Amino acid sequence: MALSASGCLEHCHHPLVRDLAWILLAPDLIAMPWPGRPSRGELGLADDGQLAAWLDALEAAPDALEAHLAPALKGRMGLYHERLWQFLLAEAPGTRLLAHNLRIHQGKRTLGELDLLYSRRDNPRPVHLEVTIKFYLGLPQGPGSANSQARWIGPGGADSLAAKREHLHRHQLRLASSPEAREALAPLLSPHSPHSPPGRERAAAPLTVRLAIPGVLFYPWHAPLPTPREATPDHLQGRWLFAREWQRLRDGLPRGTRGAWLHKPHWLALPRRDALQSLRNLEAQLAQHFSEPAAPVQLALWHRDMGWRRVVVVADDWPRQIPLPPRS
Repeated sequence: MALSASGCLEHCHHPLVRDLAWILLAPDLIAMPWPGRPSRGELGLADDGQLAAWLDALEAAPDALEAHLAPALKGRMGLYHERLWQFLLAEAPGTRLLAHNLRIHQGKRTLGELDLLYSRRDNPRPVHLEVTIKFYLGLPQGPGSANSQARWIGPGGADSLAAKREHLHRHQLRLASSPEAREALAPLLSPHSPHSPPGRERAAAPLTVRLAIPGVLFYPWHAPLPTPREATPDHLQGRWLFAREWQRLRDGLPRGTRGAWLHKPHWLALPRRDALQSLRNLEAQLAQHFSEPAAPVQLALWHRDMGWRRVVVVADDWPRQIPLPPRS
């Protein structure tokens, strides 16, 4: 039996190692017409014993991982996620990292960045991997049809699944094929590049483009909503509710349920059960937090009879803005 995500995370104690394990195992939110993320096999971690040993080694000596992630611990969650992927592709036994955040210019104008460029150690063909992590809350009403991606918006209301999907599809994933990108990539893809394996020709190898888009879709607790278009069958799910609804949710939970307040950038891996606290403590923190205008909060709830649940609690006047759907 393959190592499950929950089993893998229970194996890890260090929060950064747990987040690294999470991106290895978390499914993508949507399936787009582009190849998906590198598999565990491509990373050289297909065997459960090998994966466990690799994670154990990081737990025993986390200094390199801590140093690599330190600049991102107080920044955007997207930056933290990118740096996790940088470390994974550089340190996994089956891959080598060639470049990251490679800016593509057209004269003095910046066209964009290529998140990651890597190759497999058994295959010199270069791969461009775009990575993005998203946590979207579904709106029971508009814009668009019930399964529209435009109904799924970020906790801050500044972006939507529809807008992100279109930007990835029409711009970010096509950037590597532009003349400007080919010019910028030429030194890296040359057979004389220091990244080229000895005796292996790579100049003629076409660039493969792939996408990793893990995250969680939070369905409204108070109303039904179908899955958005292109959602993967196994995407991670949670529920969102207004602060005024918290007590009703709490009253429906099994007695003895405990929870944790997830602080960014650690919205990825669920906490260990020994880090959970009573719902009474969480409730007092929520009351204090929402006593004035406040950002949404993600909680992790656990009980042995129900397992894990992710919950986002939002202010009663949420959302304060809704992004317009992208133009066709």
